Amino acid sequence: MALPASLAAYELLATGVLLVDGAGRIFYVNSAAETLIGLSGALLVGQAFEAVFGRNTELMAALNTARATRETVTEHDLPVQINGHAPALVSCTITVQDGPECAFMLEFRPADQRLRIARQESIRAQQEASRELLRNLAHEIKNPLGGIRGAAQMLERELARESLREYTQVIIKEADRLQSLMERLLTPHRLPKPSAVNIHEVLERVRSLLLAETPHGIQILRDFDVSLPEIQADAEQLIQAVLNVARNAVQAMNGRGELVLRTRAARQVTLNNKRHRLALRLDIIDNGPGIPEALRGQVFFPLVSGREGGSGLGLPLAQTLVAQNQGAIEFESRPGRTVFSIYFPFETASGKA
Repeated sequence: MALPASLAAYELLATGVLLVDGAGRIFYVNSAAETLIGLSGALLVGQAFEAVFGRNTELMAALNTARATRETVTEHDLPVQINGHAPALVSCTITVQDGPECAFMLEFRPADQRLRIARQESIRAQQEASRELLRNLAHEIKNPLGGIRGAAQMLERELARESLREYTQVIIKEADRLQSLMERLLTPHRLPKPSAVNIHEVLERVRSLLLAETPHGIQILRDFDVSLPEIQADAEQLIQAVLNVARNAVQAMNGRGELVLRTRAARQVTLNNKRHRLALRLDIIDNGPGIPEALRGQVFFPLVSGREGGSGLGLPLAQTLVAQNQGAIEFESRPGRTVFSIYFPFETASGKA
């Protein structure tokens, strides 16, 4: 693969690219690699690759293998550290080049990116399986449920004593409650209607709703980056998704604690198998007890709840709404700190993030 006349194409890549010439000197570093490695390309260009990376034995071994075999070499979970900077765990693909100037191209990806993509793929697979299960469940339950309700109504008309009708009313009301639950399991029916959305307006709406329904022992704090641009999304669906996650956090704190709504720009983010140079990151942070270890792999499953009386529908619905708006949701939790992070791509003038 010959080196293109212009290096501008490498600047468009989300992965870090470092080019090494035949003499073993670095002659190009793109901006993604600068961010990943933590050093300016101006400091790296012209230096011998071994002088910069020589202490990273696994990386040097991979480069030597590519040099000896003249074949592409890929290594995962390589720790890369330069001049006392914090080590970065990366995946690296080393490609032998045919051009006269370039001998090797090293392409770096953050290791957590690979794990995040795998997690998102797993979540999507879980979602599809859950939806299929719910469709089948709804079909199996609706017909007998309607029969139970109809029989209770007929029985009520035959009963002479008012006190006995109380029992048929219980049956009817519980049948209606189950019917409502089944409808909620199958939501959302409506496809998103995207428009320009200011995420902070969404968060202010969520905050006002939470303040109206939460006890005085809960503090809801803002930590906004007001310079963030608008995103393309369905505002009402975003409000519902964020409200579900935030309400779940408030309930986990049992009426006393601190909830933080934080916005930031995130760089080099993969959402739904698409790499975005910039994305919105919305963090919903609480200082509650944390998610039990046994539930952490199932929080987005329908009907799974760690709270007595919980329906287990809030987080699965939030995940569905976020995914419908081209976003992704993930979380990390320990006692005293749980963070749900929601990502959405930014739109540029060309419509691409």
